[in-house]
Amino acid sequence: MTVAATIEPAKAQKRLTRPLFIGNDIYRRSTFGAKHPLSVPRVPATIDLCRAMGWLPDGAYLESGPASPAEVVRFHDPVYLKALRQGERTLELSASERERFNLGRLENPIHDTMYSRPAISAGAVLKGAEILGSVDQGVVYSPAGGTHHGRPDRASGFCYFNDLVLGLLRLKDLGFTRILYLDFDAHHGDGVQDAFAGDNGVFTVSVHEERRWPFTGGLHDTEGGTACNIPVPRGLRDTEFRLIIDELILPLIKNYNPEVLVLQCGADALNDDPLSRMELTNGEIWNAVAKVAALVPRMLVTGGGGYNPWSVARCWSGVWATLNNHAIPTTLPAGAVVVLRELFWNRVGGRNPPDHWFETIADERDPRAVRREVRDRVAAAYNIYVNCELPH
Repeated sequence: MTVAATIEPAKAQKRLTRPLFIGNDIYRRSTFGAKHPLSVPRVPATIDLCRAMGWLPDGAYLESGPASPAEVVRFHDPVYLKALRQGERTLELSASERERFNLGRLENPIHDTMYSRPAISAGAVLKGAEILGSVDQGVVYSPAGGTHHGRPDRASGFCYFNDLVLGLLRLKDLGFTRILYLDFDAHHGDGVQDAFAGDNGVFTVSVHEERRWPFTGGLHDTEGGTACNIPVPRGLRDTEFRLIIDELILPLIKNYNPEVLVLQCGADALNDDPLSRMELTNGEIWNAVAKVAALVPRMLVTGGGGYNPWSVARCWSGVWATLNNHAIPTTLPAGAVVVLRELFWNRVGGRNPPDHWFETIADERDPRAVRREVRDRVAAAYNIYVNCELPH
């Protein structure tokens, strides 16, 4: 049973009594195609695992509706929306439309939820922004969100809409003038950065693997002081990510002093993900989430990349646990094991998965030391970003 969480009016309550989780059942039936990286059941598995762990009571769960066309065209071209709706309805687009909107290819296939699915993820992010606009303190979590590559007039990188840009625009509409966007995805958050380049009200920060698609987000790419980019070498380790968080991200947050932080928490930087060569464990991501959450009054957390169903579900359920201060258990209840056992992955990694994908939430921690090249990169980034004068 799904019961919508009750949100009391701002005048009666300025602080959310608990973090809120926004989801939708569309992700149980929507698919990009059997061979697409997003064919895995990421959001349903996260919801089911959180419920099996006893972390997601009905009162904390909100069912999201779709963003309206009027809301979506705040950033996206109406002609592009029309093409998405036609493609969903007929499963056909002309050759010129496919070329113009970057649709109908392996990256962004034509499928029967190609408009409704991104509209619902955008609706969730917009709802989260509205909730945070009504309180002085609070956390909202929408793991289905995080489509940071979407462009105004075309799909890009599995992203048909850019729900993050829409959510950030809504936060600006609600009167926030100091918004920090932080991106943990293995791929650079190019769509968000470009949308707010030169906008002193939104400061974008991206930690991503260098020399990986979309091949943007260089160390010196500051967009006139409104962006911070921290490209990292292959094989990024827990200790190295911790160094970046402690020495760069936390000082940036303290200096900028945001009214609200939007965190894109992609899970493709994990060691078990097929679309990056980063080597993080989920515990280090959870630690980072806890650290940044402690510095801001309001936080909207989304998902993002992540293409191994076990690592994504375990990571994102742990993010929700972290936001609620739940301890991560060493052993799982029977219901949680069932959720993990029922997952399927058609890639090679799913044919002989290791036991810990089924038996635990937390990955085994990586004790390897920080490499010199990462220390040098952090020092260079510190000189560029922490020592510079951020927009006020």
